[in-house]
Amino acid sequence: MADYEQIVYERRGRVVLVTLNRPEKLNAWTRTLENELIDAVQRAAQDPRVGALVVTGAGRGFCAGADITGWARNIEAGDGARVSPLLDQSGSPEVPIVLTRGKPAVAAINGPAVGVGLTMALACDIRIASERARFSARFVRVGLSPECGSTRYLPQVAGLPQALYLALTGRIVDAAEAKERGLVDRVVPHERLMEEAMALAEEIAGNPAASVWATKRLLHQNSLEADLRRVVTQEGYAIRELRHTPDHQEAVRAFLEKREPRFNQE
Repeated sequence: MADYEQIVYERRGRVVLVTLNRPEKLNAWTRTLENELIDAVQRAAQDPRVGALVVTGAGRGFCAGADITGWARNIEAGDGARVSPLLDQSGSPEVPIVLTRGKPAVAAINGPAVGVGLTMALACDIRIASERARFSARFVRVGLSPECGSTRYLPQVAGLPQALYLALTGRIVDAAEAKERGLVDRVVPHERLMEEAMALAEEIAGNPAASVWATKRLLHQNSLEADLRRVVTQEGYAIRELRHTPDHQEAVRAFLEKREPRFNQE
């Protein structure tokens, strides 16, 4: 998928900026936006020039949840069609799975992140919020239950008590409260949001690509793994593989030569 209708894909050095681009609808979720975001994350994952992603929204919103106008049409038409051709039999969207498997992703949350918009931010690896951001796991307020991985990510990121509070009330919380409840890692002035998010992504992308990818994969796999033997076995396998990479060898040489290492040389 080379051209996009509802997102903007822009590579800036080793960082790809993905912008949800329906500003007139606060970037509300649609089939098209979902499929384009999946394509963009996979495209970045397959590009060796890319080390990290920043995901943000155009205009005043990050993502205001699903586009309810589409729901209304489906109800009127009795449409039981799946939301995306990439859904599995249980009806769980692929976006959080693709983000988990892709390059490290920083969510730059510039405005409302509601419902699936909140879940998408939680599925990113790091979250930086503008002081103007607002958050809500609003599913119960529209007669639905959480989806798109929300019931894993909310308790995993914020803890079970906070997840229950947010999901059962459907309340909207501001950026400061979201930070207190563990939904975001940092809150910054609105005018500095993109500068801070891009700088963080560039810092991540500047590290050895194979090491970063392995580290992200291990953390996602092992954070819920009960078998410690399996955890240390997976870690041992990864580190043995990484010892043979050019970037590890460059790090050792740079240390001995008392200079800064030069990683990801093409």
